[in-house]
This record gives sequence, C-alpha cells and structure tokens, in this order.
Amino acid sequence: MSKYMFSIHQSSSTWRITSLKTKKLTPSAPWCLWSVNCHSGPEVVLQPNERQGALNNQVTKRHKRARSSCQPVLDCFDQQYSQELGDLWASARAVLLDPRSWQYGVMLNRFSTVTGITQILQSQGFSMLLCNGPSTLSHSKYQAGKDSLLPPDHISKCPPNDSHLQPDGTSRALGQDLQSEPSLSSSRPTLQCYIHPCPLRFPSQAHRPGQLKQYYLLNAASLLPVLALKVRDGEKVLDLCSAPGGKAVAIMQCATPALLCCNEPDPHRRDWLAKTLESFLSQSLTSRVIVSAQDGRSFVNSEAGTYDKVLVDAPCSNDRSWLYCGSQQGEHRLKERARLPALQAQLLRSALSAVRPGGVVVYSTCTLSSFENFAVVETVLNDCPEAEPEDLWEEIGIPLSKYFTFRSAHPGHGQTPHKPSLQPQDGPSSSYHHRLGILVIPQPGKTWGPMFLSRIRRRK
Repeated sequence: MSKYMFSIHQSSSTWRITSLKTKKLTPSAPWCLWSVNCHSGPEVVLQPNERQGALNNQVTKRHKRARSSCQPVLDCFDQQYSQELGDLWASARAVLLDPRSWQYGVMLNRFSTVTGITQILQSQGFSMLLCNGPSTLSHSKYQAGKDSLLPPDHISKCPPNDSHLQPDGTSRALGQDLQSEPSLSSSRPTLQCYIHPCPLRFPSQAHRPGQLKQYYLLNAASLLPVLALKVRDGEKVLDLCSAPGGKAVAIMQCATPALLCCNEPDPHRRDWLAKTLESFLSQSLTSRVIVSAQDGRSFVNSEAGTYDKVLVDAPCSNDRSWLYCGSQQGEHRLKERARLPALQAQLLRSALSAVRPGGVVVYSTCTLSSFENFAVVETVLNDCPEAEPEDLWEEIGIPLSKYFTFRSAHPGHGQTPHKPSLQPQDGPSSSYHHRLGILVIPQPGKTWGPMFLSRIRRRK
C-alpha cells in the first residue's frame, strides 16, 4: 500500500489510527486550506429526560440562534449563480438563506440494531428514499412505480407542529447501549435512508466509544455520489477526500468491499474521520478499512491502477457553509476561490490514475459553481484521453426527480471548450452535456443539495 498509510485497529472498545510509518506528512497549503467537504449534520441536539422512571422520553428539536449571512459571499453568489442558473437561482437562494427550511435524511446503520428507530421514523411520517437499496438505480431505464421509489401515499403529511418529535414506547432505542451487532454475513448490504417531506429533523446521537450509532444524519443528496459509484462486494475502493466520513459510512452500507481506503491529509479532520468510522463500522471490518494520510494528488504516483472504484468528494466552495462564515473569513475565502478548480482537477487526475483500467471514478462537490463542477470535469476529460464520462441522467436524474431538482450542464456556463471527439456521434448535443454530470439544486420542498456528481470510466 502507500507510503503514508494508517490502519484502523480495535483496542479496549475504541478505534484508533496507528501509523505504519512515522514520517510526518506536511500537505501543501492549498490542500490544508480547502480540505473542507460538505458537513451534512443538522444543528439539533438530543434532549432526553434522563430521570429514572420518566413516563415519557421526549426528544425535542432545538435550533441554534439564527445566523446572519455573509454579505460578500452572498453578493458573489448572486452575481455568478444568477447567470449560471437563471430563474432557478432566486428560489435556490431563498432556500440557502433559510436553514430552518432544510430537510435532512436519516441513513440507517446496517451494523447496528435499528428496528426501534425504523418504527419511530415511520410513526413520525418519514419514508424510505429507496425501496430496495442502491441496486434499484442500476438500470439504465426508469421503471416508474415498480421497484425504485416508494409510491406517493407513503409520504405522510407534515404534522401540525414539527418542532417536537414524540416517540412512542420504542423511543428507548434512541438512548440504548448497543452492545450487540448483527453479524457481517447475515447483514445483506443495502442502503436505507429515510426522508421527510417537511424540515423535520431527527435527533442526533452522541458519540460513545465502543458503541455503534444506529443512524447518520445527512443531506440526502450526499448519498447520490455513493449510488453512482455502485460499489460491489470484494472491490477495492478509495475515498480520496474522506473526512468527515459520511460517504465512507454510506459505501459500507451498500456493499462489503475487500478494501476501503479513507484518505484525509489534515490531521484534525483525520481524527474526525476516525471517530466517524468508530461510531458506525463493525469490529469485523477492521481488516478491510484503512485510513490514509496522503496528499490526494500523490496517488497518481504511489498507487497507480490499484483501485476498482474511486470517490473524489472534492474540497470546494461549500455554498451552505460559506454563506454563514464571518465577513472577514468570507472575503478571504473568495480571494482564494479561484485556486480551487486547479486543485480539484489535480485530484480528479490523481483518481483516474489510481483506478484500474475499466474502473470508475465519481467526482462530486457540494457547490453550485460550474467552474468547480462541469468545467473541472471537462478540463480533465480534455487532458485524459483514457477517461470516458458516463450519463447519470437516466440512471439517477430521472428516477429521483420526484425528490431532487436536477440540472445538467449547459453550454457557456463556466466551461472550457471541449474536444469534438467527446461529442456524441449519433445523438443530440444534449447527451454530451448530460454525460458531464448532474447538479442537485435546492428548491422549496426539495431543499436537498447543492450536490454535483459526475461518473468517469477509465477505458481498458
């Protein structure tokens, strides 16, 4: 494996990162500055009544104090996104500026006991985003109403007052100690994510060393890159920009790979990643999951052709986060923003080198910026003749359009000129733009995103 590699070991009911090499890693400035993926956890806390013999274990939702937006960042977004998104920007802007309207998904952990959680979710009007796991999106044609999505009547109306969750007697599951884990062999890999049509947020679970959490709270759009990756049992997978670890956890819900390498060069974020893995992954996976500390751009040399699948959830100008940073920090970020596409392209090229011929790379960000999305993909495609983009529109865009607002690339929106050879020979030009990737745009009632995803196969 790589020069700077860490493995995860179980010891005294806690997971720790143990260095196999003692040489200190010093990532270059751009990586340290921009190693910030989309943080998907909601701003809620669990407030159980801890008194013995309490009649009700009420779980309440508490919003943090309203935050003000960063005006320099908002002005920049207004100027850019009004041109790139047209009429969609006004409604997307309204969603991004209203955190209380944001919806959250609840991804269940197959390595924990979740029966009680499922009952609570259903009683509160949550429904599953997918019926039968990620395999339902593997077909190239959409089969409406068959086995891909739940029927409309499975989504309950928003309760009159969504400020409180009132679990029934099964609410003990929220605070129980999870000492037992389903065995890996008896747990069929399937990605289960519950969503609610209203901004009703499920309570978070505290990290407890040696005990597995039952669910992960996230922006449901962040699962789409994992679905596009289509990981299968026994494959070698690289999560190139892994912290805080939500997508790594999602990968392990979908399949049991022979190896999952979670890479994160920043030491603080790497600690966060390790804690996430400790909270969600079974002890039986310690030989399959490793944590690497490489600069993501170095895989082009260190591990060429090693992996079957690579996920590049690239550092980006995280729209949701940037809108609420301080004014001074926002101005600093905007000055450095122009450096991001070059870094993102380097990471994507490194991923294409790390994947074997015939393997797949999924590139994703949590920004609306076409300069960091479609333009990065197109730049790399122009530089890498062995890279072939794949159309996600029929596989993901159409089947999930009921829940997400998708948009494909449009000519002239921050993109570089493309090679004529990339144009389809026997189809409309729109097919080419679909192949560059799809973008999830937050909209009222569908507040998921932003999330961009593109899948590229390395030709054999």
